[in-house]
Amino acid sequence: MKPSSKLLSPENHALVLIDFEGQMAFATKSISMNELRNNVAVLCGASKIFNVPTIITTVAEQSFSGPVFPEIEEAYPMATSGYIDRTTMNTWEDEAAYKAITATQKQKLVFAGLWTGVCIVGPALSALEEGYDVYVITDACGDVSDEAHERAVQRMIHSGVKPMTSIQYILELQRDWARQETYGPVTDLMKKYGASYGLGIHYAHHMLNH
Repeated sequence: MKPSSKLLSPENHALVLIDFEGQMAFATKSISMNELRNNVAVLCGASKIFNVPTIITTVAEQSFSGPVFPEIEEAYPMATSGYIDRTTMNTWEDEAAYKAITATQKQKLVFAGLWTGVCIVGPALSALEEGYDVYVITDACGDVSDEAHERAVQRMIHSGVKPMTSIQYILELQRDWARQETYGPVTDLMKKYGASYGLGIHYAHHMLNH
């Protein structure tokens, strides 16, 4: 009856969201922007519902890359969420970001961001080398081409990084539909951003009401 220690729980990890900004999104071709934004919304909503420590970092936000996605701003307003702006492409090499991530004291780190081959590979491999258990939400990442994204994901997997999807992430945190305190928020989030799965939930709830 004991769940695997390799599973994520709300208490055992931190989420790091990297460079979800307009300038990075404009060149992203490996995933549609609608799908990416929905998946990011699922991640942000899940981390908010389950009170997961979440670090949001940007690169050259004022001078080049622009503001974060509205879906992030909605869940984690800039004014109160302590975004960390960097010059380094590798978040792990930025002192403020590194301190914020390691200060969570979570051994498991979950990464998502733009672009996969630069801004995710860098911190994922760096954290792995320091002994962290590293996960990447691959459908909440994107790159300038399918090739760039896929080679980056392969490189990380070969090094020991664990790939996940955004819906897998939220369902792994929920784990049991009897957890009523999060059941409503999770299903509401999925109705809004969960595509056909969310429509299925909407349909089922509607039919049960009859």
